[in-house]
Amino acid sequence: MSYGVTAALQEAVYQRLSGDAGVTALVGGIYDAIPVGELPEIYLTLGPETARDRSDKTGGGAEHDFTVSVIGDASGFLAAKQAAAAVSDALIDADMALSRGHLVGLWFVKAVAARETSGDGRRIDMRFRARVEDN
Repeated sequence: MSYGVTAALQEAVYQRLSGDAGVTALVGGIYDAIPVGELPEIYLTLGPETARDRSDKTGGGAEHDFTVSVIGDASGFLAAKQAAAAVSDALIDADMALSRGHLVGLWFVKAVAARETSGDGRRIDMRFRARVEDN
């Protein structure tokens, strides 16, 4: 197995989301770590990831399940769901070039929408699966 493509995959996902007009019209920022200070009303975080070996005779490869979270401070889900839909539209079947390796495919797996435990905020955690090759 190769975990070597993981940083390149995250960078490509970030570039895809930050360059997508539908996403940027709905969110105020995309973060790997939550910054200190005031946050936008709706923002994205790139979150947890699980990788599994998918190497074969032709070379190294892996399957990455990663989370993109939509976090909003509104009391309703509508704005968060609109942002989540834009993220999904931007990522599914996206043709993304990686700085290392090759993206074979990227698919939506599931989403969980919930109220934040503190305040009226909303959170949608979307799980995506990417198959990558490292040759």
